[in-house]
Formats: sequence, structure tokens, C-alpha cells
Amino acid sequence: MTKQKKRDYTQVLKEELGSFFGINFTRAFSIAEIADHYDVSNPSEKAFYHAIIEELVASKTVKRDAEGRYQHIEAADSFTGKFEHVNPRFGFVRVDANQPDVFINEDNINGAMDGDLVNVMLYGPKYRRGDNPEGRVVSVVQRGRDEIVGKIKVANNYALVSPDARRIYGDIFIAKEHINEAKTGEKVIVKILEFATDFAEMKGKVVDILGKAGENNAEMHAIMAEFGLPVRFPKEVEAEAEAISEIITEEEIAKRRDFRKMLTFTIDPADAKDFDDAISFKKLENGNFEIGVHIADVSHYVRPGTLLEEEAYRRATSVYLVDRCVPMLPEMLSNKLCSLRPNEDKLTFSSVFEIGFDGKIHSEWFGKTVIHSIRRYSYEEAQEVIETMEGDYADELTILNSIAKTMRKERFKAGAINFETNEVKFSLDEKGVPIGLFMKVRKDAHKLIEEYMLLANKKVAEFIYTKAPESPMVYRIHDSPDPEKLKQFAEFATRMGYQVAVAAGGMEVSRSLNKFMQEVEGKPEQGVLESLAIRSMAKARYTTEPKGHFGLAFAHYSHFTSPIRRYPDVMSHRIIDAFLSKDKAPNRADFELKCKHSSDREKLASEAERASIKYKQVEYMSLQSNIIIHKGIVTGVTDFGIFVEMENTGCEGLVRMPDLGDDYYEFDQKGMRLVGRRSGKIIGFGDEIQVKVKSTDLDKRAIDLMMVRPPGRQGESYIPQPSRGRDRARNGVIPANKGPRRGRR
Repeated sequence: MTKQKKRDYTQVLKEELGSFFGINFTRAFSIAEIADHYDVSNPSEKAFYHAIIEELVASKTVKRDAEGRYQHIEAADSFTGKFEHVNPRFGFVRVDANQPDVFINEDNINGAMDGDLVNVMLYGPKYRRGDNPEGRVVSVVQRGRDEIVGKIKVANNYALVSPDARRIYGDIFIAKEHINEAKTGEKVIVKILEFATDFAEMKGKVVDILGKAGENNAEMHAIMAEFGLPVRFPKEVEAEAEAISEIITEEEIAKRRDFRKMLTFTIDPADAKDFDDAISFKKLENGNFEIGVHIADVSHYVRPGTLLEEEAYRRATSVYLVDRCVPMLPEMLSNKLCSLRPNEDKLTFSSVFEIGFDGKIHSEWFGKTVIHSIRRYSYEEAQEVIETMEGDYADELTILNSIAKTMRKERFKAGAINFETNEVKFSLDEKGVPIGLFMKVRKDAHKLIEEYMLLANKKVAEFIYTKAPESPMVYRIHDSPDPEKLKQFAEFATRMGYQVAVAAGGMEVSRSLNKFMQEVEGKPEQGVLESLAIRSMAKARYTTEPKGHFGLAFAHYSHFTSPIRRYPDVMSHRIIDAFLSKDKAPNRADFELKCKHSSDREKLASEAERASIKYKQVEYMSLQSNIIIHKGIVTGVTDFGIFVEMENTGCEGLVRMPDLGDDYYEFDQKGMRLVGRRSGKIIGFGDEIQVKVKSTDLDKRAIDLMMVRPPGRQGESYIPQPSRGRDRARNGVIPANKGPRRGRR
């Protein structure tokens, strides 16, 4: 062998061995194992292989462990994170905020399931998907769930359960002895006996039958089970709540500031039963006003070390599905003892302010109180009084509203962002079937209460931060938006004719976003763009670190005003009470763990609430005539179709490629649009189009739409025609909906 040939052979072998270690990065190999793999038995050839591997060690491609085995250096990059199974073909492992998500191809999922805590190992640097490193799930550290909800189909000797959760792929096999008398078409809860592997499907047993699929109660219970929400309170927790006396003793009243003779009332939704907060009002001789924000004193009844405390912490939040509330506290507390019902003495924790007509705060006081509400307003009733200036306490409500408007204006001037999101509401019949759907409009009465709650939350946070800096506090923080996400949003807005300044940062971003919100108000694309703007923001969360709230432009902000339905508010009450009583401050590390838990439970509750809304939207559209033409806005563009939100309903559906018409559309990823090859027609984000409902799938909570009229087309209706497959074949074009697809992240 010539020197040149030997050099070439050495380089080829080095590359071959480097690739071998890179592909098999999850394990280490001895020289004997390498020799065996390459079928090398000659001692001198073995020594040559050994020398090449040592060169790879020297070049830091491979590392040698203490036992003399060799492994790819990238194997050192292993992380633990939560697996999100985006679609059957791939997923991502979310590690932490300071690291990019790790892309996981379907061949490297290794039996992990959406929501699992997994250990992931990275491939070499050349294995990257865009900005995401690529890796392989090495092991499942902790399963995210061991029970799954789905619809069962029973055969002679086995059954299959199709999971409700969108990110759980593949049916669950149920052996005959584990069917538990479930019948085809019923919603069931399945306990997983064997998790899926690369070679075998999941196996489980039916542990609960929720009812027939499609029935309201069965579906709502299925959503609750899907997100791990409790259906009922343990009996011992209920018993502990029932044992609490409703009598407020004179001894307890003597410890508190008495507001029972002060004008006090509540303003809540018409169907509310748990009244967390009340407002008191008094005109002072100096022309200012004493305004009290009185909050149910849940911490008086829910004490550390009790079963009630354990259950409240476990739930951490009430969850509001379309047709029901899954409360944090048993009814005895949430609807009776703690609820600030009219014409009853109630124990409260209060923030009391002397406020001028100009909204300026002249003094503040915090402490435990007793109140007596004399009027319960619904939002609609309070709004009527505000608009007509007639009715009970019209003068007081008018003054409160005027001050609230001034404070709101000052907030926005200071940099708060005016996000006004639409909220979907349903009219349900006695069986829970949606017979009407509308978008909730926030009026002055809603904003009045919001403003005083924001004031109380802000001031209690500032109070502890300044008066007791050594004490932990439960802060509600909202980080500044990620510059890259904000830039992407600004680019979208620019394509639609709006300008959002993102380069300057800070106050300029807030001002620019508020100007943008004013410009889109009332436009068809308002809801879509506002939703995208919110998605570009960071997520609010709980922590003991005073990092500020970007969206509200508050340096310090807490949650203090809803302890009946939020555990962090109970924590805040305890911290403030400890300071006022000169007790020992709570343990910061303990409270930080509780903040993390509360943030996680809040996220879960939001997902469950969205799932119940989506189900009812799909159910509502399934009951409508499929000949109705709906105006819509394009809310998403993918290589398999477009997502469209229908006007006045908030319902979103998918128009697949074949249902777009007689043209072949190509996906322009950079421009986030579809371009018709023959017609040059463009369908892009934010375009107004007209659609009809093609089909609905309640199990998948999905709506398929058909385009009736494309963007900007006038005159006759646009009727999709059969595709011309022969033309495509002749031109060598693969239909977009049949080719490789990327899921939405």
C-alpha cells in the first residue's frame, strides 16, 4: 500500500469510526467490541483501529472513560426535561428557559409519552433542526400520567381505546379480562399497565366508565380526567369543612377593624356563587374618598396542617369549564363561609385607601376586617346604573367608575399594555347542549372592579417589599417579551399593514403595542392579531423573586384578591398577616416550591378550560346547517392547509389543501402564505375568506372547513372543483397534502 493510499484509508476509517460513535452516542464501546463490530481479528489491524480511535480522542470527537471504553464526546450533553409529542413524527424536549428545545425524531422517542419527564442525549452538532439541537430520549425519568381517557371499541376478545388527548398517539390495547363491562362508544378511564415501546403498543385496563360519548356530563368528566382534575372532594375534607362553625364570635370581631356600617357591595357575574371581593365607599370631609377593597379571609378558615390546607394546595386553583366550576375549596367554604354574600357579616382581609378624585393615593392601610355587604350587583346591573346614573347608589358607582378610568389611563401612560381579549360564552340547554354562542364584551363595570383589584394587588406587593424586605412575598411576575418572538410578531403585523416598534425595547415597545391595539380595534383581524401579540409575550407566573410585571408596568405585583379560587392569594394573606402580627416570616424556599406548583396547576387549568370551550365550539358547529356561509380570518398557514377563525363565534377550523379549490397551492414558509401555481392567487395570514363547515369531529375537537370564496374575490361563490391529478403527474408535482408535513409548534 502506497503512503498516499494509506493516508486516504486512514482518513476514511477515521470518518467511518467517527460516524459510528456519533450514531451510537448513547453507549460506550471497548476496543474488543469495536473489533468485533468491524470483523477485525488480526492483532496488528486491531492496533491500527485502536490508534485511529486515540486520534479521535485527541481531536475531542471521542472520549475515553475510566474503564477504557470509548464514547462519542456529545454523549456528555444529556439533559432532563419535559417531552411534548407535537405529532406522531416528532416531538420536543423542553429543558429550561435558557436552552433551546431538543428536537426528537419519531425513531428516537424510545417509548416516551407527552408530558413525561425524560432524560435526553444530544447528537453531534451537525444533527440540528433549524435552531434546535437534535437528540434521543435515553430514558423516562417520571411518567406524566398513568391514566388516559378515551372512547372504547369492544371486539370479541379484546378492546381498543382511542385517547382523547391530542398528543397521545396510538390506541390502547385492552385484554378481555380488563374491559370491565365497558361498551362500544363509551368514554372510559384506562389505567396503563404497560407503556408503549418502539416495538409494542400500550396496554391497559378500564378503571372507570364515564358514560356514552357525546353526552355532556360524560364529555366534561372526560376533560376533567384528561387533565387530572378531581371530580369530587375526599369525604374527610368535606367533613372537616362542614365542622367549621358559621358563627363569628365577638372575640374575633374585637381583633379586627369593623367596616359593617360602611357602604359595601359586590359586583360579580350573574351566575357567580363565590364572591371573593367587595368594595366599600365613603366620602371624606376633605373631599377625598375612602375606598376599601375587602377580600374573603380564607386563611382564617384554612389553616396549615389541616386536610383542607392539603387539598387546597393540591388543587391550587379553581377550574372553570364551560358548564361547571371545579372549585379549590369545598362548597361550605367557597359558597358559604368565605363568600361575601349580601346581608351577612363576613371576615375579610382588606386594603383601604384614601383616594382623590384624580386617582392619587394619599394613604393606605392593610389588615383584617369584618364587613357587611348590603347589595349584590351583577355586572349587568352595575353597568346599567353606570350608564343611566339611576338606581341604587348611582352617585357612588359613578364616582368609583370615574376614579377607575383615571387610574386606568395612568396605567397605560406608565407603560401597561391594553390587551382586550375576546371571551367565548355559551347558552346551554338543560342537557348541556350549546344552543347559542356569543363573544363576551367587557364594559365599564368589569373594568371598574378590575382596576381596584389591580390597585390592591399592586399595593400589598409594594407594602411587603418596602416594609419587610427580609420576608418572602408571592409575586405575580411577567417577564419582558423574548426579542425574537416580538420581532416575528412585528413582521407579521407589517405584512398586514401595521407597524410595531420592537427594536427600542422597554417603554417604547409598550407604547407601540398600545398604538397597535387601537389601530386594530373593530377590524376583522383584531382577534387574530391580539391573540398573536399575546403569544409573543412571556407567560405570567408566581415566584418569591420581585421581578416586576411587564404587561401591567408594575415594579411589584402580587395576587391577593381571589383566595377562594387561587392558592397563591392565600399564601399572600399569610405573609402579610405574619408581618402585621410580628410573627416569624415564612420560609422562602418552601414558598418558592409552592409558587412553582401553583404556576403549573394554573397552566393545567387553562388547558382544561380551553379544551372544554373547544369541545362546545365543535359541538355547536356540528348542530348548525352545513350550507351556512361564514366569514372568517386566516389564523394559520401550513403546508397542509389553512386555519380559519369564523367571525362572531371564535370557532377555528382547518381548510385542507384539497378543499381550497382547483389550483395547486405551494407553501411559502418565509412569507407564511399559500401561492396558487397556475392562478398566482395568494392566501395569507389575516386574509378574510368565506367558508362552510365540511365536517366536525367531537372526539378530536376538530372542525374541517371548505373554502367558498377566497381572499379579495368578488361576485359569484367560489366552488372547489375536483383536482386534476393527471396534470400534476405530468408536471411532476406532488400534491402538498400528500407530501412530508411539519406539525405546528
